[in-house]
Amino acid sequence: MRSGFVTLAGRPNVGKSTLLNALAGQKVSIVSDKPQTTRTQVRAIVNRPGLQLVFVDTPGIHKPVTALGERLNATAVDALEDIDVYCLVLDATQPFGRGDRFVAARLAAERMVVVVSKIDLTTRERVLRQLAASAELEASAYFPVSSVTGQGVPELLDHLADRVPEGPAYFPPDVVSDVPESWWVAELVREQLLAATHDELPYSIATRVTEWEWPRVRVEIVVERESQKGMVIGKGGSVLKAVGTAVRAALPEGAFVELHVTVDKDWQRRPDRITRLGY
Repeated sequence: MRSGFVTLAGRPNVGKSTLLNALAGQKVSIVSDKPQTTRTQVRAIVNRPGLQLVFVDTPGIHKPVTALGERLNATAVDALEDIDVYCLVLDATQPFGRGDRFVAARLAAERMVVVVSKIDLTTRERVLRQLAASAELEASAYFPVSSVTGQGVPELLDHLADRVPEGPAYFPPDVVSDVPESWWVAELVREQLLAATHDELPYSIATRVTEWEWPRVRVEIVVERESQKGMVIGKGGSVLKAVGTAVRAALPEGAFVELHVTVDKDWQRRPDRITRLGY
């Protein structure tokens, strides 16, 4: 039996969560075009005969400006401990730069695999330039992939399977993620809100389940200012209605999701509130 932990690390919005879902073969982490969508460690478990890979998705490592940003960085750095392989994820549509080097400096080169993601969104020449630029990191391997089309994902998975040592299975064979159901429902609500809101509002939104009596679930949506509350609700409740409909469609038939919006002033700048919200 071979088993091991693989952490996906990188700057915000380079495609780590989409890659995690592609490696897992199903959706285990929410995705958005907004940076800092992932706020906690999310694990996906891939099982093959004689093999178990545990992938860890992390918040993007960045220069924090709030207490929440500091907490996300701490969460990401914590995920770099006791790991068998690191996947440094680079965005093929963005130049290789200081932020990528900042993350790479925290990873051991001999255990680092560079993954150039989003190759479906750019040209072959640009992907080659990205691979050439990142060669300075002296990583153990380099893989261009598209998490959307699947190009390069099977080859990356096979390589990672060969890299992990002999060891026990850490999760039962039928487990695909360690995310609790209640957390997953709250994250689905936040994913829909991220798609429906703009500017600074997505970063001011937090969600958590406050009541769970299946099939009835009550989700609290927390914003930082009273003006944001109206934006989340929408005219005549239009935004909340659309969010609720989309979330129910992703859950088993018969689920009833009740959404409630509250204001917790400047919560992402207050460590005690951040902890209360589960980050």
